[in-house]
Order: sequence, then structure tokens, then C-alpha cells
Amino acid sequence: MAWFKRTKKGIQTPTENKKDVPKGLWYKSPTGKIVDAEQLAKNFYVSPEDGYHVRIGSKEYFEILFDDNNFKELDKNLSSKDPLKFEDTKKYPHRLKEAEKKTGLKDAVRTAVGKSMGEDLVIACMDFTFIGGSMGAVVGEKITRAADYALKKKIPLLIISKSGGARMMEAAFSLMQLAKTSAKLAQLSDAKVPYISLCTDPTTGGTTASFAMLGDINISEPGALIGFAGPRVVRDTTGKELPDGFQTAEFLLEHGFLDFISHRKDLKKNINKYIDLLLNRPLRVPA
Repeated sequence: MAWFKRTKKGIQTPTENKKDVPKGLWYKSPTGKIVDAEQLAKNFYVSPEDGYHVRIGSKEYFEILFDDNNFKELDKNLSSKDPLKFEDTKKYPHRLKEAEKKTGLKDAVRTAVGKSMGEDLVIACMDFTFIGGSMGAVVGEKITRAADYALKKKIPLLIISKSGGARMMEAAFSLMQLAKTSAKLAQLSDAKVPYISLCTDPTTGGTTASFAMLGDINISEPGALIGFAGPRVVRDTTGKELPDGFQTAEFLLEHGFLDFISHRKDLKKNINKYIDLLLNRPLRVPA
């Protein structure tokens, strides 16, 4: 039988025979620009027409920043427990299992060490796809251990933040990670081991209130949302109207909260340039 039939309105393909375009073949940016997924990947996951930086995770950042994507992952098997026996619409262990199955991740951060432009670098990169990049005990522990590794080996540390804030299912255990990570970064500072903080979209809540804003150099990608509480909460608390875009990377740069904003294609070069400056060593030239 023919795969089409003629109707008064013209040729019509039966629904069961339609060939849909595979998901992920095209990407539409918030400004309405359409880009081929393969082209997007080649352009560091940045829409070439409008410069929109698509949210990516640790897999993509490791590919961008580590030489030839070679690295050793640290503490890869750490996973969250349920100390509070928390349950909302579902039990916390069930939510963790679902997130792990969906993302292939153990928790909301991955840590690794490898070469970047020929020199050793420790990277802790958060993944928003795992329960909104929320910061629980495992996130705090892995970041602390990554800082410990950097301190012991005298290797610069980069933390890439992408988070909705503290993980409510762990309550006070989550909030304790703010002090825990901040204390460890203070030790890193005392030892004069460089720490670079990269804020990406979004960086909010307890993450912003701790390690995301404690870098020797604080940087961001263009257009990233960076803040503590949401605009409505801030407005209700202060009782004042807020300026447009007050939680964007550009606004924070203008008001001194960031040192610079970098296009994703220049991240590797810029991060290593500032590490060289902090260590007072000759600047490396990208290959």
C-alpha cells in the first residue's frame, strides 16, 4: 500500500508513518534562534547567532578544559544517604535513585584532576541535572576533598558552580556545607594555592553564599543568573523595586562582584592565564 493517500486537501501522510526528527538534532535558544546540535557542540555549546550559552554539565566542561579530555576522576563513588528520613511527594532515597538513573551521576558534583594547557588542574564541576545541582553533604564533601587534594599536591583548584542552592532534603546537613567548604578554601588561600571560581547559569542560594564567591578570581559566563534569593523574595524583604537584570553576570561585574566575564570558547585560555598570574609564572600560549 502506498505510504501516502490523496485527499481533497492534497497528499496526506498517515500519522503512524510520519518520520519525526530525532530529539536533540536541533536546538532552539530562548531568543528563538535555531541551531544544529552538532554545530552547537562544535561551538562550545554556544548559539552562534545570538551568543546564548546553553547549560552544560561536567562532561562537557571536562571536555573543554582538560587537555584531550584526559583526567582522573576523584571520589567518584560517593553517594548521598538519608539521615533525616525525608519524604515529601516521594521518599528521598527514591528521588536519589531516579536522579542517578536519569543522569548517570552519583550526585550533583564531579571532581577530577588532569592537565589543562600542560599544567595540573583540579576541577570540581556541578551538574544542574542532578536535583537542580543542589548542595547536599556529598557535594560539600567532594568539594572539600578536591580542595584537600589541591592543597596536598599544590595544584590550582577550579570550581564550576551551577546550582539551585542547598538541598532541602538534607536540611541542616546541607547548610553545614557552607561553613565546611569555606573553611577548606581558607586553608587553600593560606597556602597560596590558587582557587578560581566560575559561576554559570544558574548559581544561586547557599552555593553563592559560600564557595562560589570566594575565589581568588571570580568569573562567569555571559548572561548567567547569579544571586542568593529570587527577585520576589528580595523585593518583599527590602521593600524596594529592583533594577532590571540585577542578578545577571553583567550587573554583578559592573558592581564589583565578579572579576571578568568570559565567552565559553575562551574559558580554558582565560582560566589558565589568571592561574599563571597568581603563581607569578610566565603566561602559557594556547596551542
